[in-house]
Amino acid sequence: MMAGSGAPETGGVDASHLNVVVVAGTWHDVITDGLIAGAKRILDATGASYRVVRVPGSFELPVAAKAAFEGGADAVVALGVIIRGGTPHFEFVSSAATDGLTRVALDAGKPVGFGVLTLDDEQQGLDRAGLEGSKEDKGEEAADAAIRTALVLRELRG
Repeated sequence: MMAGSGAPETGGVDASHLNVVVVAGTWHDVITDGLIAGAKRILDATGASYRVVRVPGSFELPVAAKAAFEGGADAVVALGVIIRGGTPHFEFVSSAATDGLTRVALDAGKPVGFGVLTLDDEQQGLDRAGLEGSKEDKGEEAADAAIRTALVLRELRG
């Protein structure tokens, strides 16, 4: 089964009352810029108010997400690119980003859309970045997941 098969439809919801912060790393800028563009497309389409902030890399995403929630964000979209190299660095950064973002979401009780790509090579990122010729748009998917989860949480909390 190829990645992306069975993916849910995105968009089609009203998020005009939501405040979203997109936090994105700066590594692999072509891929990251594609992820940001995808997130912006869905945020614009759903009417959410948002801003984009950049951090040096994926390791810094959790602390920036925490600050966004402390500043009143209803949801965060975390975007980053981590490409496997010949050292254990990949595993350390991938685990720190994933575990950190999970902890931030649970501590805040608010959603973090997970758009951190963990890749074997740059081409895998280009295929997922929502660029012309890409097979998938992980920036859009992460933003959509954050918005939809924020709406569900509002409903559950009355």
